[in-house]
Amino acid sequence: MNNTFQWASYAFVRLTLALMAGILTYLYWGERLPPLLGPLLGLVVLFGAGQYWASRQREAGATDAAGLLAMAAVYVAGAALTQQATESRAANHVYRFSDKIEFYRAVVDDYTVVRPTTYATTLRVSAVRVAGKWQTAVGGIRVSIPRDSGVVAPRYGDVWLVRGAPAPSKAPLNPGEFDYRRYLEYHQVYHQQFVHPDQYRKMGTAPPSALRAVAMHTAQVLDGVFRQYVHAKREYALASALVLGIKDDVDQETKQAYANTGTTHIMAVSGLQVGLLFGAVTWLLSLVPGRRGAMFRLVSALLGLGGIWSYAFLTGLSASVLRAAVMFTFIVVARASGRQTNMINTLAVAAFCLLCYDPYLLCDVGFQLSFLAVVSIVYLQPRIVAWLDVKGYFLAKTRPWQSKGVQWFWRKTSWALDLTWQATALSLAAQVATFPLGLYYFHQFPLSFLLSNLVAVPISCWAVYAGMLLLATKLLTAGLSLLLPSASTVMDVLPQGIGLVFELLIRWFNNYIFWIGRAVPGALISGVHVTAPQAWLIFAIILVLLAFAARRHLAWLGLACGLMAVFAGNRVWATHRLAPDERLIFYSIPRRSVVGFWQGAAAHIVTVDSLPLKESERTYRIVPGVIEREARQVSYHTGWQSSPVPAAGTDGSGVLLTVWRGVRVAFVSGRLDGARQASPVDIVVLRRNARVLPETLAAVFGSSPTIIFDSSCKSWYVASLRPKLQLAGWQTHDLTEQGAYSRKPVSAATRN
Repeated sequence: MNNTFQWASYAFVRLTLALMAGILTYLYWGERLPPLLGPLLGLVVLFGAGQYWASRQREAGATDAAGLLAMAAVYVAGAALTQQATESRAANHVYRFSDKIEFYRAVVDDYTVVRPTTYATTLRVSAVRVAGKWQTAVGGIRVSIPRDSGVVAPRYGDVWLVRGAPAPSKAPLNPGEFDYRRYLEYHQVYHQQFVHPDQYRKMGTAPPSALRAVAMHTAQVLDGVFRQYVHAKREYALASALVLGIKDDVDQETKQAYANTGTTHIMAVSGLQVGLLFGAVTWLLSLVPGRRGAMFRLVSALLGLGGIWSYAFLTGLSASVLRAAVMFTFIVVARASGRQTNMINTLAVAAFCLLCYDPYLLCDVGFQLSFLAVVSIVYLQPRIVAWLDVKGYFLAKTRPWQSKGVQWFWRKTSWALDLTWQATALSLAAQVATFPLGLYYFHQFPLSFLLSNLVAVPISCWAVYAGMLLLATKLLTAGLSLLLPSASTVMDVLPQGIGLVFELLIRWFNNYIFWIGRAVPGALISGVHVTAPQAWLIFAIILVLLAFAARRHLAWLGLACGLMAVFAGNRVWATHRLAPDERLIFYSIPRRSVVGFWQGAAAHIVTVDSLPLKESERTYRIVPGVIEREARQVSYHTGWQSSPVPAAGTDGSGVLLTVWRGVRVAFVSGRLDGARQASPVDIVVLRRNARVLPETLAAVFGSSPTIIFDSSCKSWYVASLRPKLQLAGWQTHDLTEQGAYSRKPVSAATRN
């Protein structure tokens, strides 16, 4: 009976897992599935009949059967909801018109990301013109426009008329590179386009959501308050990110420092800020005298919900804040109703509702991290705290004969160290569940997360309160200034003082995080490649170990050891498979010529154009492949002089020859002379719009090599020369459009 009661208290956990399983089924095999609304309706009817039959039976098996039918219905509902949410299935999707689009009309439907040279945002298409006729259409397009003088940043709700057809989003262009196409697809965006200023015109303003438009404008106004009172550039950027979630001005060095110390969550407006606000409202209500009856709980819940959703509105109704607001809403409602029997089940209800609203939230990294961290904290933190009775240990040091000062010291020490231990337990609990995701998505794990969070998080919490107080004070003084204009200067002293404290708090925790990064530079485990199945295995090992800790049955420990053996075997097999792999890779990096010579876990990366790689080029284009191959020794070479791979220079003709493991490569960057001595090769790389003719290439290099257009070639050059080469029977590869080109070397036996 006890087991039944415990299992029943997790009813929505079971349903949420079934819903998630249905969503995952569609994500992996959706193209093969038929329309699912019919089967779903049939299952719902079958469940209704089964539930009616089970209610008239005395056996527990009948109820179990009805429960299984409910699980099956929810499972199919997950797949059906995802199917309906997939916009590309629409008959009038932009995909159906391809490159036939002459013009399209769309509205700006997202925040504008400010980059060094461009603005980026998302457009939602409402109509397209094909063959001179307008027709309705749907679809999302990720657009970029240059930050030229006179170009105004796109605003939410702007209606654009755009000339030209968008291109389908590109797949990853280099090994291991972030799959931006899949990321966009999860947000129902399937196309991209670089729009020049003369290619579009603003036709008007029609926000898809008037409420969101007002919220986003409000967030920008509040950002102006921080810009006015927080004077240091880095502190202002962190202030806006910490309280409002606006990260446009946070520099890359700061982002990397927070990532390396496990404190990135501080800059993300989500559960931390919403929880702090809810905690402040709860504390204020606790000061109200009187009884704590049902009416008090109702008023408290309404005030708490009002505060939470007001904050969500003031931050522009961003996705992360909305997610946290929904989560806390269910917690508040559960407390107010007196039905909060199980916090994990309450969180499952919140996740269930969010996934029903948008099934693709399951693919959102923030959604995954948020719910896993909170569930882990709810379950594990009390158990970790119970390991040590810190408060009791130090209170036991007090003696009746001790002076009041000594007794006061032991009480305060027990209080402070108990808080520290609880914060440590919270941080450990959160890391247990998010550890596999950190390895899978970010390929690193910061060992200094405890040192960073124990100091930085409390200071940042006070900074959040200071930031909110600054906004509230500025609002109050601005209103009073309208009534008393002569006193506006005097009243502005208060916001200035709060702004100074706010800036100091931000500077303190920011300096501390940078100090931790410098003080323990070896505390970051980076370059870890974990596949999706391996991440699932790590999750399974953690769950089984938690079951062993709860049940104390050796069978669970044996299962955990078995899963660890499977994980270790998988890692060893992957390393063994990669060890003999040799590969020549020509990378796709805009306006660059880069080639990699790979031998198992070692590589030499050579920039053919004799210019060093930028840090961003190396980080986003090369390093993901390095992590994927778990390379231990990677050397970067600027030009061929320092490279161990020999290359024969030319006499100014723009031709360079090299041979690696039997693969002969020619790099051509100038005009190719047909009178040149013949040098048969396997690959010809055309660089910088090299002036060549098909017959000249055949005369010098033979008719069998693959022709590669590297990323330094212009699109018009490729479009002009490529058809001629293909017509002559050449195999071609465009690095800009098709991504990196890989070639395995000739085997040793063949070379001999």
